Amino acid sequence: MRADHASYACGAALGFLGDLATGDPRRGHPVAAFGTAALAAERLLWRDHRGAGALYTALCAGGAAAGAALTVRAVRALGPSRAAHTALTAAATWAVLGGTTLGREARAVGGALAAGDLDAARRRLPHLCGRDPQALDEQQIARAVVESVAENTSDAVVGALVWGAVAGVPGLVGFRAVNTLDAMVGHRSPRYRRFGWASARLDDLAGWPGARLTAVLAALAGPDPRGARRAWRRDGHRHPSPNAGPVEASFAGALGVRLGGTLAYGGRVEHRPVLNSGGRPVEAADIERAVRLSRRVGALALGVSVAARLAVGALRPARTGLFPAARPGVPVRAARAPHGALARRARSWGAAGAAGGAYGQATARPSAAGRDRG
Repeated sequence: MRADHASYACGAALGFLGDLATGDPRRGHPVAAFGTAALAAERLLWRDHRGAGALYTALCAGGAAAGAALTVRAVRALGPSRAAHTALTAAATWAVLGGTTLGREARAVGGALAAGDLDAARRRLPHLCGRDPQALDEQQIARAVVESVAENTSDAVVGALVWGAVAGVPGLVGFRAVNTLDAMVGHRSPRYRRFGWASARLDDLAGWPGARLTAVLAALAGPDPRGARRAWRRDGHRHPSPNAGPVEASFAGALGVRLGGTLAYGGRVEHRPVLNSGGRPVEAADIERAVRLSRRVGALALGVSVAARLAVGALRPARTGLFPAARPGVPVRAARAPHGALARRARSWGAAGAAGGAYGQATARPSAAGRDRG
């Protein structure tokens, strides 16, 4: 059991480094393949009803997690080699993390703004979020990017690492599947208001621990820890999303900027509460500061999740069966004698065994040397 935890820790670290080195491929990404399959399932299952959406969510997210669990079992069945489990964990971690691509896209928008090319920034913004970019000015685009970096640090990095520490490879894959479904159908458009309800609620539940850890780490790693804590405590609960609110508020306080306010999303205009109202308006240069903070938060989250996994492995006793194995020269401690009806039943079974039945022979107690006394 401890070996599994150690191999997971090594694999998670390797996968994190792999994401830093390569980011997401433009073609053939496993998450994109899952999205294609989920879109096909949506065409078959869509009904303007919550029950249909719940079935869709269970099949897609549950199927992804179950497939990952079966893959882990198949790898373990190949033998006790830690290398195979480490490689599987590394591949899964790389596949579900998106921190490098998040920073790359944010910097692309920031570079366009710095060059004064507002049209290019508007064209690039949909790679990060679903807001309507045409009516946004430079400050509003910069604010949208910083908010997206904050929220996706939780969704695309920290949340996955948290669930990986809890449930291994199935946790990594299951969390990414839930988060992807929320991005696809979890918004309040007429088509998905009912059908996407289950995906959105499940994402809220799965994202809760990662969002709180992200807010804590942003406060620790940011340039203004006190401002981050103050903004989180005062404004985090005012956001319509239970998970984006603490994260964005903590980032806003840590960076000393003001987030939230009016935005256009999916053809709707929303008036969201202002986060860290005492901060200054976001500037294009703040995008780079947000990306750097996101990188630090991701590295700290890796350290926390790996340390937690190793600690659990060290505390959990290694068990190979129901009873401890006998060691040469060390007698096996006798079990406590049963009482009442159990005692009478045990005596009757023992009598049957003493009479020469096959059951009695098959359950002969091993000697201290490990051999049957039959």
